[in-house]
Amino acid sequence: MPDPRRRLPSVDALLRAAPARRAAARFGREVVKEAIREVLADLRRTRATPPAEEILTRVVHRAAQASFGLTTVINATGVVLHTNLGRAPLPASAARAASEAAAGYVDLEVERDTGRRGRRADRAELLLRALTGAEAALVVNNNAAALMLALAALARRKEVLVSRGELIEIGGEFRLPDIMRASGAKLVEVGTTNRTRLSDYERAISGRTGLILAVHPSNYRVVGFTHAVAPAELAGLGVPVLHDIGSGLLRRIRGVPAEEPAATEAVRHAGLVCFSGDKLLGGPQAGILLGRAELIEKIRRHPIARAVRVDKMTMAALEAVLHLWATGRHAELPVWRALTVTQASVRRRAAALAEAVPGAATARGESVAGGGSLPGYGVPTTTARIPAPDAEGAAARLRGGSPSVFCRVEGDALLFDLRTVDPADDERLARAIRYALAQEG
Repeated sequence: MPDPRRRLPSVDALLRAAPARRAAARFGREVVKEAIREVLADLRRTRATPPAEEILTRVVHRAAQASFGLTTVINATGVVLHTNLGRAPLPASAARAASEAAAGYVDLEVERDTGRRGRRADRAELLLRALTGAEAALVVNNNAAALMLALAALARRKEVLVSRGELIEIGGEFRLPDIMRASGAKLVEVGTTNRTRLSDYERAISGRTGLILAVHPSNYRVVGFTHAVAPAELAGLGVPVLHDIGSGLLRRIRGVPAEEPAATEAVRHAGLVCFSGDKLLGGPQAGILLGRAELIEKIRRHPIARAVRVDKMTMAALEAVLHLWATGRHAELPVWRALTVTQASVRRRAAALAEAVPGAATARGESVAGGGSLPGYGVPTTTARIPAPDAEGAAARLRGGSPSVFCRVEGDALLFDLRTVDPADDERLARAIRYALAQEG
C-alpha cells in the first residue's frame, strides 16, 4: 500500500494557493511558509490527509497566531495561579510600571546622583531586605534559576543532602535531580519517601558536604505515616541550609495553612531561602534569593548570575508589587483579591451569569490556588454550570472565540468559576458563552 502521506500537497503548491497568498500579504511570506511546514509536519506525524482547503485553514490560523502574539483570555477555571495562562496577573501599578520601562530609557544600572554604574536590582533588594529581615537579597529570572545558581555557586563538585521525600518534579517534567546535575552538585539522598529524621542527615554529612537542601513540596502532599525535619533543626548541623519554599508567601497571612512556609519565617532559620515571584507574591516571573550576606555575595559573583538576570520590565513590575507589600496593600494584588473575595460575592455573580445564559444553573464548587501553590487548599465557590451535549466542543469554541474563554469541563457540562474572572468581564463572558452555545451543531 502506498504511504497516504505522499498525497499531501507540497509546500510550494500550498504557498501558491490564493488563501496562502492573501495570508502572506498580511503576515509575511516567510511566516506563512514556516506555518505550512509546521502543519504538514503535524499531518505526517498523525498520518492524516485532509483536503487542501482544510490544510490552508490551519496554515492561516497558525500564521495569525504567531503574528498577533499573546492573546488576553478570560480565566473562568477557578485556578487562580494558572500556569498555562500566565500565573499571577499584575496589579495595575505594576503593569503600568513595566509598560513605562519598556517604552523608554530607565535608570536600570546607573546611580543618578553620581552617574556611576549601579546594580539593577538595588531597589528591589532593599525592599526585600526590609520586608523579610534578610541580610541580603538577589533577584533572577525564575525560581529554578535561583536554585541552580545557588547550587552551582556553593556546591559545585560537592555533595548536597536532600530528603527522598523532597525530590520533586516541577512543571514541564523538570526534576530536582536534573537541576542538581546541571549545576555540578552531587545529590545525596537521605531518609525515605515518607519519613526522614535528623539522624539521617547527621549520618550523611561528610567533609564533601557543601549544602543541605530543604524543599517545600508545594505541588503535592505526603500524608499518613510521615516525618520530616524542619529547616530550623537542620540549621544546627553546621552545614549551610538552602530552603526552597517555592510558592513565595512573603509573610504569614490569616487563612493560609500553617504548613505553607513564609519567607519572613524561613529566612530566620535557613542560611538561604529561594522562591518564585509570580505565585503568592503576586508579581512577575522571577526567582528570589534571600539569606546571609556572604552566601548571597558568593552567588552574585558566579558567572551564571549574569545569564539569569532579569530585564527592566520585570524589575519595574517587581518593584511596584513589593511597594504594595511594603505599604500594607497586598490585598490589592489580583492573586489575593481572587483568593480572599467572599463566597457571597462569587455566588451573586454566578447567579447573574446563570440567569443570563439559557439552561444554566448555579452549583457548589471549589477554587484552588494552582501554580504549584497551597496543595490541598481549596476555597469554597459557586460556579455557573451549563449542560452541553458536546461539552468539549463548546469549550474549544470558547477558547477560540473573541474574547477567548477558558473554563472547566465536567462530564457533559461546562463550569464557570467567577472567582478568577474580573467583574468588569462578566458581561463579555456571558455574551461569549451564548455565542459559543449558539454555534453548536
